[in-house]
Amino acid sequence: MPEGPEIRRAADKLEKAIKGKTLTEVWFAFPQLKTYESSLIGERVEAIETRGKAILTHFSNGLILYSHNQLYGVWRVIKSGADPQSNRILRVKLAAEDKTLLLYSASDIELLTQDTLAAHPFLLRVGPDVLDMTLTVEEVRARLLSPRFRRRQFSGLLLDQAFLAGLGNYLRVEILWHAGLAPQHKAQDLDEAQLDKLAEALLAIPRLSYQTRGVAKENKHHGALFSFKVFHRAGKPCERCGGIIEKTSLSSRPFYWCPGCQT
Repeated sequence: MPEGPEIRRAADKLEKAIKGKTLTEVWFAFPQLKTYESSLIGERVEAIETRGKAILTHFSNGLILYSHNQLYGVWRVIKSGADPQSNRILRVKLAAEDKTLLLYSASDIELLTQDTLAAHPFLLRVGPDVLDMTLTVEEVRARLLSPRFRRRQFSGLLLDQAFLAGLGNYLRVEILWHAGLAPQHKAQDLDEAQLDKLAEALLAIPRLSYQTRGVAKENKHHGALFSFKVFHRAGKPCERCGGIIEKTSLSSRPFYWCPGCQT
């Protein structure tokens, strides 16, 4: 599943194509959304927001389209009037005069108001977004030490969207390597320096992945275009200590780490 940086890059592309433009055609596959089609024609897309792996499309009449790609959903931008061929199932179509947004295969789609947005179960559950540039290292550090999370092993904590939204497996792997920590550790067992280093990595690594699009030419995964240090590098030497990177499975996901320097 794409992680926060990939979802934000997708939202950037959608926003660039249609933000501020008047909708000329709106179509939804799900019957419960059909009644909204006519009310959105003539409105504008004001912003496209991400919260972790969810995308929120804000319209000028106050409605908000909530979508979560889950495993198979994907957004596409096409020229308006084009008829793309796809084996995927179309779920949403938002067309302006020159560009059209298409959402394929996703099943978690809703139209919300500001009130229902505030009460949405997924959005109530997720923690602060790692790509929210107002989120600080100090706030992340405090979250690590909170009663809710301080006793959780990092192997599971760094996959839990209730802790920090937008994290996922490859980010979990890279963050723990950068912090020099083994996955079985808990925040309550770390010293001050370790806590500081982990809190910094929890923001720096996702933001690096988002910002360095297109830089690396290998070791790509879900569009994470920065150079991996351990992810998908089992059997290769660790660039920090020279030890051999190993692969195991943690929380039902592949996990890569260096036993030599992640202690």
